Parts: sequence; C-alpha cells; structure tokens
Amino acid sequence: MILSCSNIDKTFVDNHVLKSASFHVEDYEKAAIVGINGAGKSTLLKIIVGELPADSGLVSFAKDKSFGYLAQHQAVDSENSIFDELLTVKHEVLELEAAIRQCELDMKNAGGDALELLMKKYTDMTHRFEALNGYAYKSELTGILKGLGFREEDFDRKVRTLSGGQKTRIALGKLLLQKTDLIILDEPTNHLDLNSIAWLETYLLNYRGAVIIVSHDRYFLDKIATKIIEIDNGVVSSFNGNYSDYAVQKEHLRTEQMNAWLNQQREIRHQEEVIDKLKQFNREKSIKRAESREKMLDKIERLDKPVEVNADMKLTLTPHKTSGNDVMQVHGLSKGFDGSTLFEDISFELKRGEHVAIIGDNGTGKTTLLKIINELLPADKGTIRLGANVEIGYYDQEHHVLHPGKTLFEEISNDYPYLSNTEIRNTLAAFLFTGEDVFKKISALSGGERGRVSLAKLMLSEANFLILDEPTNHLDITSKEILETALNAYEGTVLYVSHDRYFINKTASRILELTHRKFVNYIGNYDYYLEKRDILTPVSVSETAVSAKEPSAQKLDWKQQKEIQAMARKKQNDLKKCEAQIEELENRCAALDEEIAKPENATNSVRLQELSDEKEKLSSELEALYEKWEELCE
Repeated sequence: MILSCSNIDKTFVDNHVLKSASFHVEDYEKAAIVGINGAGKSTLLKIIVGELPADSGLVSFAKDKSFGYLAQHQAVDSENSIFDELLTVKHEVLELEAAIRQCELDMKNAGGDALELLMKKYTDMTHRFEALNGYAYKSELTGILKGLGFREEDFDRKVRTLSGGQKTRIALGKLLLQKTDLIILDEPTNHLDLNSIAWLETYLLNYRGAVIIVSHDRYFLDKIATKIIEIDNGVVSSFNGNYSDYAVQKEHLRTEQMNAWLNQQREIRHQEEVIDKLKQFNREKSIKRAESREKMLDKIERLDKPVEVNADMKLTLTPHKTSGNDVMQVHGLSKGFDGSTLFEDISFELKRGEHVAIIGDNGTGKTTLLKIINELLPADKGTIRLGANVEIGYYDQEHHVLHPGKTLFEEISNDYPYLSNTEIRNTLAAFLFTGEDVFKKISALSGGERGRVSLAKLMLSEANFLILDEPTNHLDITSKEILETALNAYEGTVLYVSHDRYFINKTASRILELTHRKFVNYIGNYDYYLEKRDILTPVSVSETAVSAKEPSAQKLDWKQQKEIQAMARKKQNDLKKCEAQIEELENRCAALDEEIAKPENATNSVRLQELSDEKEKLSSELEALYEKWEELCE
C-alpha cells in the first residue's frame, strides 16, 4: 500500500465536504476520484499532498515513497524555452553528465593511484548515469513534449509567452519526467486534444507507479482506472473496476438503497396504521400495545431517501418548428490566419435529425468553423447555405453569449422578455439556481455554473439546429449525462465540437474529422471512428508509405467516401440477410430430421423418400449459403 487516508473530515463554514473519508491506494494501482462539481475532489487532493489541513483524520504515505502533484491551474512562468523548462527536471542527469566529461578530462593528465581513483569514480558515475536513462534523456523529453501536443518548432518558445492551457501541459510533462512512485493528477485532460489524451492514456497504463486521477472524462477513466473513489454528499466509497463498472455497481447500489428505503417506509406506515387502530379501540390493553409499538418505532434507525440520479437538473430540448430536410450545405470553405491555412476547400451537408461531431487536433480550426457558420467570423472562400425554416441555437465554450455585468435573472429576462418572473425562476431552478442565486452576477459564476446558464438559454431558444462548441467543458459527470439524454431525445439537428470521447460515443450519429486541412467523414459514433480511421483518415507521406495500387484517402472526395460507406452498409445488410436464411434452413433441416426419425415415417417408404429428397435439397442450398456467407465476411 502506497497511500492510506483514514477518517478525513473537512468543513468549510457550514459545508461538510468530507465526512470520515477513508480509503487506500495500492502500489501500481490506478485510482480515479469522481463526484459532482463541488463534491470536494480537489479539496481531498490538496489534503493528501499537504496543501490544505484536514479538520481531523490521517494521511499516511508508505516509507521512502515519492509523489508528484498536478493541480488544475498552474502558475508556471519562466524565461526558459519549453525544452529547457522540462530539462530542469533532469538536473541530476545534467550535473552527472558534466561531472563525467570533467572526469574524462582529468584522466588524460592523471597517473598511478590518482588515475585508478578517477577510473573507479568514472565507472560509478556512468553506471548511475545509465540507471537514470542519461543516454536517452533528450529523446525522452522530445517524446513527452510531442505526446502532449507540442511540435519541434515550438520547443524554443519561451514559457512565459504560452497560454494557460499550454503551461498546464508543461507542468504535466515535468511531472511525468520525475517518475515518482505516485502521480496525483487533477483534471489532466482539460487542455489536451484527442491524440494527446490517447497518448497520456497509454503512458499512464504503462507507468511503473501508482496514479490518482480526478477527471470528468469518462472514456479516459474507462481506459485507465482500476478503482473508483466516489465522493457523494461528503461520504467516500470505493468501487473496483473502471468507470463503466462503477456506474453499474452504483446503479445496483442505488436500487438496493431505494428498495430498502421504500420497504422501511411501508413498514413505518403499516406500524402507524396499526398504532392508530389500537388507539381507536380505546381499551387499556390496546393502548398499552400501541405505546409498545410506538417505542419500537422510535428505535428504528430511519434511512435517508436516496437521491434520484439526475433528478435535480432538468433539461429538455424541443424545437419550436420543424426545419426542412436539408439543414445546411457548406461548399468550398477555406480559412486561414496570418498566412497560415487552417482548412481549405471543405464541403459537407447536414440533414434534419443528424447529430454530427467535429473532432481534430487543437489548432485545426474546429471552433473557427463554428464561428463562421454563426457569422461571427468571415470565411476566406466558400459558401454556407441554410435550409428552409432553420433556426440556430449556439452554445459557445467561452460563454460569450452571456453578459458578465448582468445577473442570472437579467440574462434570461432580457433575452426572453415574454417570460413571467415565475417562469424565469422555474427555468433557473431547473438548472440548480434557486433563491438568491438568481441575483448573482454572471461574472461571479464558476465555469460549470456558466455552462448551466448557457444550457438554460439553449433550452429556451427552442431552436431546431443546435451548434455546440465543447458543451461538456466544466460540466460534472452528472450534468454531462443529463445533456446526453436531452440531445439523444432531441428531434432537431446537432453540430458540435468536442474532445469528450464518451460524450461523442453516446450522442454522435456521424463524425467529421478535421485533419490535414480537410474533412474525413465517418458514419457512426466514436467507437466506429476508432475502428475505421486507419482506413479513411489521410496520413502524410512522412508518416507512412502509401501503396501505389491503393487510392489515398486524401484523393477521395466527399461523394466517393459516401459511396464507399454505402457499399459497406449494403454488404453488412447482405450479411445479416444471409445469416437469417441460414438460420431458417437449419431450423427446417432439424425439423426434417425429427420427421424422418418418427416410427410412422420409418415404415412409409414414399414419405421417407419425400423427406430425404427435401433434406438433400436444403443441404445443397445451405452449402451455397455458407459459401456466400464466407465471401461476405471476407
């Protein structure tokens, strides 16, 4: 065991965040801490690493074990270049390398005992240098920087010139290089694109140490976690397995708790009815019996009613009117900044009811594309045509649709003046803003709270075409699941940008990957994209050699891609039909075998011949179907 937390208590004013929290983490275990926003996840991490005192309880690390901690917000500020900043972690290797070079110089001019001592010192230092991976430290640094989304041309950039997200990636890279026995990460995927997240997954899976992660990225947790530590209303519980395992266990547990509460409520009501009836008899014995039952009832430890999952926030997305079948057509769109092209000559169309996710690396132009569609930015070339009766609802990841100087109440009432005060309060209450909360300024809200206000405005818009830019950013897992349910029930059209693979998998019917300045189309969810991307996603010549016999995916235009995918769907349908025919004939053959085995048919040569002939014919048809099935499988 590398870490033990025993009976940790923490209260802020009247908010009892942690109630006798106890859990442990084993060597090499990958544990994830989950809970709604404000549950106390970051607080728990700060108590573990000693940045915040607990009111009571004990945090114990195994002897001689080291840990590293990545907070959500980093204050990395340095005159160093990106590469040199990561090099600061390797100070022992650098000092050892300098000492080895000096020792080599000293040996040239030494002799006798002095030379022998220098040679021994040199051997010891080179062994230590090798143990510290000294001969490969530069390639190790390069690998981590590239894995975290930095290009080699970025390596010389000054750290002080970087964005907050880039500085967080620098801090993460430095932490990974330290190779501590325990890594503690608070929302490590917030500033990573899909490729960097996939790289980090692989890195952590192979990491020779323990990991504690706070994350709302359920796909990431499914890949990494072997244990889930849940904080629910201050109570900490541990579940074995990844996030999906936890979700199943949690649902079973919640069902058991609800059943126990309902059974207890039924028993309490029953006892109360019996007591009332006994008192109505108004006899000495009956009253005594009623009093006895009342005493027993008072001794019962009352169970708290389990909170219904997703019962608090209410989100319903309903279009005010139906759009035409052709929702949007984009043709020949191009955009660049400062001489650098983001995308060029891209074309795609959206049909009514489609839920389309746009994915791609950071900096490829995904958000820019949404802003062009919303007429917030001009395109360099190309056209965008909206269909009949299309009404757009826009969710902006930076929440520019909100006004910092307004209160929540004013934000809703100014945009929807036809709503009554009660209707505005009810709407805000549906997104967990009650009482005096409605008079808070937008500027005073957290990222998650602003996200909920933006979702409230999106719901009120009653639009039939939703354009969403990173809608799950800053939302906790429960809020994400509410949004997923609402989108899946939504009858309008959705186009969104997201890095949340679990969310994409749940809500997308089609994926557009923005890569090499072009779109690659996948008719399916994220799992389908992973299955097909090596076939359809174009790669640069430097990444792989392309066979001259096979057309590059880069050369496939939009129509060709659709034709290929249509052929694949047809083949899949043919395969299902073939399997159904095989099953039907096999059932008939089995029935014929039963008929042939009946005593009355065994003595009837004419009937027996008929059955045998039919069986032979079916067997021949089956043989042909088996061959066809094998061909379709190929």
